[in-house]
Order: sequence, then structure tokens, then C-alpha cells
Amino acid sequence: MMVRTQIYLTEQERSDLSELAATSGKNQSELIRDAVDSLIARFSKTRHQVVLDNAAGMWKDRNDLPDFNTMRQSWDRS
Repeated sequence: MMVRTQIYLTEQERSDLSELAATSGKNQSELIRDAVDSLIARFSKTRHQVVLDNAAGMWKDRNDLPDFNTMRQSWDRS
């Protein structure tokens, strides 16, 4: 379902959008929806990214963990 929304554009934006519509074969509404979708995608984080961001550095101040570099070196074959 589409919801009608009114926006204000500068004369230059309106002119550029009109030209882009003429050359792309899309109407102005389609171009605006594409731009809004791109903006939302650029600024929205996926749930996966939010979890990763929250997990980053969660062990940095821990001193009760073993030295992983030393532990890993013991696993390496020489």
C-alpha cells in the first residue's frame, strides 16, 4: 500500500529530478522512492550488525582469561 506524502524541493532539485526522470524512464515518484530506500538501507543496521557492534571489545578489560596468543602458539606445528 502506498501512502501519499508531500515534500518540498528547491527549484534546482525539482529541475534535476525532472531531467533524471526523463532520461531514466522512471517517474519522479519512483526516483524519490528509490532514493528513500537507499537512504534507509545506508543508515539502518541489520540485527546481525547490531549484535556484532555490541559484542566488539567485550573481553578487552578481562584479566581472568588465558593468554590466547600463547595458547594458540602451542597448537601450531613447527
